[in-house]
Amino acid sequence: MLVAGRYLRARRRDTFISVIASLTMVGIAIGVATLIVVMSVMNGFRDELLSKILGLNGHFTAFPVDETFTDYEDVKVRLEEVDGVINAVAFVEGQALASGPYNSAGINVRGMTLEDIRKLPLLYNSAELGGWDDWDDLEGVAIGQRLAQTLGVTIGDSVTIVSPRGSQTPFGTTPRIRSYPVNVIFDVGMVEFDSFYVYMPLQAAQDYFKAYSEQLREGFEELPLMATDEEIDEAYERVYQATAVEVFLDDPDATGVMQLPLEQAAGRPMIFTNWQRRNATFFSALQVERVVMFTILSMIVLVAAFNIISSLVMLVKDKGQDIAVLRTMGATRSSVMRIFCMTGTAIGFLGTFIGFILGVVLAVNAETIRAWISDLLGIALFPPEVFLLSALPSRVDPAEVIAVLGMALALSFLATLYPAWRAAQYDPVEALRYE
Repeated sequence: MLVAGRYLRARRRDTFISVIASLTMVGIAIGVATLIVVMSVMNGFRDELLSKILGLNGHFTAFPVDETFTDYEDVKVRLEEVDGVINAVAFVEGQALASGPYNSAGINVRGMTLEDIRKLPLLYNSAELGGWDDWDDLEGVAIGQRLAQTLGVTIGDSVTIVSPRGSQTPFGTTPRIRSYPVNVIFDVGMVEFDSFYVYMPLQAAQDYFKAYSEQLREGFEELPLMATDEEIDEAYERVYQATAVEVFLDDPDATGVMQLPLEQAAGRPMIFTNWQRRNATFFSALQVERVVMFTILSMIVLVAAFNIISSLVMLVKDKGQDIAVLRTMGATRSSVMRIFCMTGTAIGFLGTFIGFILGVVLAVNAETIRAWISDLLGIALFPPEVFLLSALPSRVDPAEVIAVLGMALALSFLATLYPAWRAAQYDPVEALRYE
């Protein structure tokens, strides 16, 4: 170990070899730090997307088989009684066009009660302007911050919502147009929701999309052909319907186990789709990208490991006389091999340690560094319109960090074997004869 340490310290005539060793150490440090940062950002990206998607959309979405879904409250209660279910929410949903003073945009309108909105903390706690007080009694809407900027509206302004599925007339279908005041502006931190979703009180959404059926009240007989409008309104009542029910589980990965109990608890024919099936393509693409990025970035460490080989080969050539002297003094081949193995491994260890410290510091402060560089250069790094999130997430996974460190140390050690073996094969007689 003492000899290996002396070989690592540069002397005047060994400066070039020491520079190569230093560059090799820097290469390993950069490779390890890059791997840690990239994998941490990808972990954070996946976790943040998953939390946003599952924070507003259920782990299961149950759609009725028939067109009428008037018993949605009873179904919701039965589903919440299943073990492993946190809560269930019912909603009415439809697509429409929203118009403001300056622009228009396609939107997805979702009607929900305040009770169900409280079951979605991500949405309920994300109100930037306005509030959810008296939500069920108001005929207003809640829109995302980005959609509000696109339409040019704020709290109290009116948004016109246009649905192509309007009333039937002799001249065809007329669009349904209605204006609603903006009561809440929310920011959940995900572009898709902040720029596309509009929330509305459940009954207001049911009235707008005509999600109801008219039934004759009990005690009333069939009305005469020439009945007045007042008589019709008095005789008939509206039975409201829902589009679907979303179910939230304790364990998001337990969808396979929970599907059958939920189908049985629903008490009526329903089609259950889980979040893994709905987002299978998206999360599969993320997983493939993780594997590809890890493989590509590992090449940095691999190249640095090959530099260990070159620096040790040059060191062995330079220390031929020293090796011969050690052999004549009784050093065995294994002892000589250990010296050069320790020398190369020390380079790899120092590089890995420096890369570990640098990578963790950068990964923990990824968003702060991104914001600072964006302000410094005046450009948007990782724009939310492309990466879907308003901030750069990062989560350091200890298991992945250990795997990266283990890989770097293993490559560093393997790179020392061939030069060390060549050094152990030196013939002391030949080395001293042709020094």
